[in-house]
Amino acid sequence: MSSQPSVHPGTPPPDTPHIPVAIVGAGACGLTAALMLADQHIDCVLLERDARPSGSTALSSGFIPAPGTRAQKAQGIDDSVAQFAQDIQAKAHGTAAAHLVQTYAQAIGPALDSLEQQHGLRFDVLDGFLYPGHSRHRMHAVPERTGAALMNRLLAAADSSGIAMLTQALVRELWIDEDAQRVTGVGYTRPDGSTERLRCDAVLLACNGFGGNAPLVDELLPEMAHAQFGGHTGNDGSAIAWGRAMNARLADLGGYQGHGSWAVPQGVLISWALMMEGGVQVNTEGRRFHDETLGYSEAAVKVLAQPGGLAWNVFDDDLLAFAQEFPDFLQAQEAGAVRHAAGLDELARIIGCDSAALAVTLAEVGPDTAPADGRAFKRALRPPYHAILVTGALFHTQGGLDIDAQCRVLRADGSAWPNLLAAGGAARGVSGNAVWGYLSGNGLLSAVAGGAIAARCITRWLGRRQGQ
Repeated sequence: MSSQPSVHPGTPPPDTPHIPVAIVGAGACGLTAALMLADQHIDCVLLERDARPSGSTALSSGFIPAPGTRAQKAQGIDDSVAQFAQDIQAKAHGTAAAHLVQTYAQAIGPALDSLEQQHGLRFDVLDGFLYPGHSRHRMHAVPERTGAALMNRLLAAADSSGIAMLTQALVRELWIDEDAQRVTGVGYTRPDGSTERLRCDAVLLACNGFGGNAPLVDELLPEMAHAQFGGHTGNDGSAIAWGRAMNARLADLGGYQGHGSWAVPQGVLISWALMMEGGVQVNTEGRRFHDETLGYSEAAVKVLAQPGGLAWNVFDDDLLAFAQEFPDFLQAQEAGAVRHAAGLDELARIIGCDSAALAVTLAEVGPDTAPADGRAFKRALRPPYHAILVTGALFHTQGGLDIDAQCRVLRADGSAWPNLLAAGGAARGVSGNAVWGYLSGNGLLSAVAGGAIAARCITRWLGRRQGQ
């Protein structure tokens, strides 16, 4: 077997084991799909490249946007599918795939409720602040408020449901019948280098994007070619390679989630909630350079454009106490990311800038000021100050295989493979074709909603086959 993703014509040999559904990748997308299939008593196997599944989900904040959920209603939050879809398109300037915006906005609430009711996951809505672009409080999180905890709860649910999972199974082959009408199987490598294969009736590609593939990033996202990659190494571009080999449609390859708050040298994500609640970013000259409330994804490019590709997150005691409600921030603090300054002069020494220039910057932070970038501040920052050195990072790509509203992969002519599906990072998302189109939570939205939609499509496909 080649070490690169490949497509093989025909069907794996007759003595190859058979499973109704093969799911490539055991992140939030693959696990959601597997749990939904289990609810329909459909056998599947999750094929996971790592010894323990983690992927982009575990590295994320774990916050999932959704309207109309049980949790939202319990907290008295008025929201709707239409409002959510409008927010997604507003952030993407109307460029997000309309069919996916609508179907994901409709599917995500029922998916979270089902995970809660059928599999014991508990979700709370974060109602203390609004993330950029969201007009309602709709970010759902498990009680621990981390992506790693979300993964642990999904994995526990999969284990309780008896879902089969093969770890250290790196899928490298897709088998397509001679007429290129249906997928017939998959092949994967094991740690000893051996090849194993499965025949299957349907395949879901839930195997992430291409952010960890440097040549593809150079080709498709040149503005991030030299950025740090904050995602998982499993983002190797397998779906892109298979798509090109099968003459499938690819879409929104210029879309991605950047993040303008990647702590250096610690290499950890700092919650953008700090910025939304009143923190600021200044460059190494002590000057603000953008409206931080517009979004953390496009902030990555703005930070990278500063001297040395660096910036400082600056905040005060009130915001420090707020940030300490997030476990990820506490971990960053324990790693030494947060610097402390009693006053402006000490803060300027930490940043390495002129204190007079920094004083001018902070004087523009307050309720009665009008910064040139248009940001409105609720209050001024008061000493003592705190600061974190950050850079812009590439976190997750948002383009990939083009799919229809059922998450079926589309051929170049627009027709759909009936039993080859893709969702999450393997497929195009709902962020359009540029960094600024990413609405907070779009990655997990595509993963969880896409996994649920794919499971429904596979269920219908298998039902039709059994009825033939």
